[in-house]
Amino acid sequence: MSAATRSTRGRRVPRRFLVGAVAGSVAAGALALAAAPAQAAGGPTITVLYDAVGSSTVRSTGSVVPLGPTTLTTVVSGDGTFTGSLPLPPQRTSFKALGLLPVTATVTFEPAGGKRQVTGTLLPGKVRSKARYYLRLSDVTVAGLPAFVGDSCRTVDPVVIPATTPKGQTFDLTNGGTLTGTYTIGQFATCGLQTPIINALIPGAGNTETITLTNGRVVSPQ
Repeated sequence: MSAATRSTRGRRVPRRFLVGAVAGSVAAGALALAAAPAQAAGGPTITVLYDAVGSSTVRSTGSVVPLGPTTLTTVVSGDGTFTGSLPLPPQRTSFKALGLLPVTATVTFEPAGGKRQVTGTLLPGKVRSKARYYLRLSDVTVAGLPAFVGDSCRTVDPVVIPATTPKGQTFDLTNGGTLTGTYTIGQFATCGLQTPIINALIPGAGNTETITLTNGRVVSPQ
């Protein structure tokens, strides 16, 4: 048999035919893989609601800010990605400045990025997500006296808060689960004369949050 041919059940097949067949198979497989994400992304979406409650600890002050109770609304696509909204009610918190002066303030989480400030991906048994809020401070008192920070005292940039399923735990679409994360608080602005003091006390990394989602319910398959 010559080098230019191969035998298949007694027939002599030109090598160029074999090469062409293999190349065609590879091309078809590549097209199928490329089409798969598009088909998944174009699949049906469902709206799922969860009861949500948790807390966040600000590392620099040691203060704890309750999160919720509230409702997380998610719109889940066929490929597992989702967007959502998590309105957080204003909460009162307190700490001691310099370890001495008692400070109290109302913390408001103002959604950034429109109505759907939560984005993420639902993976097998786990969730990866991020939420974006401006943090606004109001009704601040120091040693019982008003600090006069005004109504527009908030972070210059949105605070990005990641929330993922902790290692060793799982997340279920209907039963929910616990999500945790660590985030950074940036600089504040328009807090009047208190702006430099607030920026010396609050901003920084290593802030943590834990939120528990329960009672998942599908409200509108589409």
